[in-house]
Amino acid sequence: MKVRGESLDPDVSGWFLTTTQRDNPYTRLDGHSGGLAWSKGNHARALVHGATYFAELLKVLTAVGPGDLVLFTDWRGDPDERLDGPGTEIGRLLAGAASRGVDVRGLVWRSHQDRFKFSAAENRRLGGEIEAAGGQCLLDQRVRPLGSHHQKLVVVRHRDRPHDDVAYVGGIDLSHSRRDDARHFGDPQAQPMSSVYGGRPPWHDVQLEIRGPAVGLVEMVFRERWEDPAPLSRNPVHFLGERLLGEDRHPRPLPPQGPDPAPVGRHTVQLLRTYPSRRPGYPFAPHGERSVARGYIKALGRARSLVYLEDQYLWSEEVASVFCRALQRHPGLRMVAVIPGHPDQDGRTSAPPNFLGRERPLDMLRRAAPGRFAVYSLENENGTPIYVHAKVCIVDDTWACIGSDNTNRRSWTHDSELSCAVLDEERGWARSLRLELAAEHLGLHADGAGSPPGTELLGDPVAMFEEFRASAQRLDAWHGAGRRGPRPTGQLRVYRQPRLSWFTRAWSRPLYRTVFDPDGRTPMRRLRGHYKRLAPAWRSSAVGSLCPVGPGNDRPPVEAGRKGDGA
Repeated sequence: MKVRGESLDPDVSGWFLTTTQRDNPYTRLDGHSGGLAWSKGNHARALVHGATYFAELLKVLTAVGPGDLVLFTDWRGDPDERLDGPGTEIGRLLAGAASRGVDVRGLVWRSHQDRFKFSAAENRRLGGEIEAAGGQCLLDQRVRPLGSHHQKLVVVRHRDRPHDDVAYVGGIDLSHSRRDDARHFGDPQAQPMSSVYGGRPPWHDVQLEIRGPAVGLVEMVFRERWEDPAPLSRNPVHFLGERLLGEDRHPRPLPPQGPDPAPVGRHTVQLLRTYPSRRPGYPFAPHGERSVARGYIKALGRARSLVYLEDQYLWSEEVASVFCRALQRHPGLRMVAVIPGHPDQDGRTSAPPNFLGRERPLDMLRRAAPGRFAVYSLENENGTPIYVHAKVCIVDDTWACIGSDNTNRRSWTHDSELSCAVLDEERGWARSLRLELAAEHLGLHADGAGSPPGTELLGDPVAMFEEFRASAQRLDAWHGAGRRGPRPTGQLRVYRQPRLSWFTRAWSRPLYRTVFDPDGRTPMRRLRGHYKRLAPAWRSSAVGSLCPVGPGNDRPPVEAGRKGDGA
């Protein structure tokens, strides 16, 4: 059945959400593409590592001129962060573009106070540099209590060169510590982190470059937030500070959105988002949107051979239950997860809730698929842990998702998030990304003539699963033997969850549930238990009650289609 003019390509609609399944009829996102819930004819490119992304962004920002448009959102922005060497500071580049006649607009999370190790001062300074040059960068606090705007996007539209239009979406902020490369010796401009990561914390991340019609969709995400008439903050303290500091709080109208760029490739792209239930609601999502969660549940419902995940957290029993159900349903399915071995902060009240958040979910996954679930952390060649900030999921070398969301309750319900799912008509894109990431973690280095030697053996999911296991065991054994002899190649270490005392669990659990991994659903939606469901019937299982009964049940329930019932 057609929905709002949507052509239900049986292959695409089997993996991607339909407009009904997004369950947010208030957004202009789906209607922007003629009623389609996705965009065809794009060229997507995964930019692995912050240094790779920054180099591309530098080329684009230095080439923009009068009449062009630059839009960006960010969680944290450090104006002095260099995209390359001296003179390439992001604040200087954006301000320079504005002074050349480029229309520069930004939305940066206002953030909490710096004493809580957030980024209020840095975000304010970035906005100030852009405003002084004629652009406009606003501090946006239209979030739930203790929530954040976590979307990271950049859109560049060219007045005279529409074929060069481009968008970037992913997990990489325009901030310190992100400019690392494949060797993972860290960004020279480091952000203070847990002492285990050293003075220049190694950082693993991924961003997606999009060219083609989907650039218009990413622009629409920005426009919906920019045109929200609600005050940027309702906090009277913020209002007083704005008056004293002369902060800009009134967005200037954007120019009309131009036509989407012409088709340039074979990739189909779907934008997935999270917006929480809040008062007042967003005009474009008055009851919230949880298409990130819904996109994962639908794709995992088709998983048969391998789920490959790189994620900063992998928290929440409810989120883990989605992966557990996929593993239970298909005995041949395997799952590999790559996560940080240590939290980013090691304070007394920060590390324990981080470890607690993983304890039960990882145990659930191991019990759901004994011998078929494996979780690893990373280290560089010097033995320093690598902080995994990437948010990547690849299902059966077909559906790949890169974005800002983490696999936790906060990202799936509470903060604003933006991710891109990609399908390739020839089904090679997701596989190439998996092999590229696997080659790096296994220490297989390219010889300049194409793929690194040995990657062809990893095409088989079972072979890759076993090679990851063997590589991690070799490196663990080398460490266990006192690091004698040559260090084995690769970055993989078996992740070992620290044991927490009953007292630590007792005090850290309420902190975890309310501050670290809160729930952005209304109490009624939590009670109904369908915040991610796509199937009309559900049942409880040993790993939770938020998973569909069967693999083919992807029609939304009647209740979820009614006004106000989000995913």
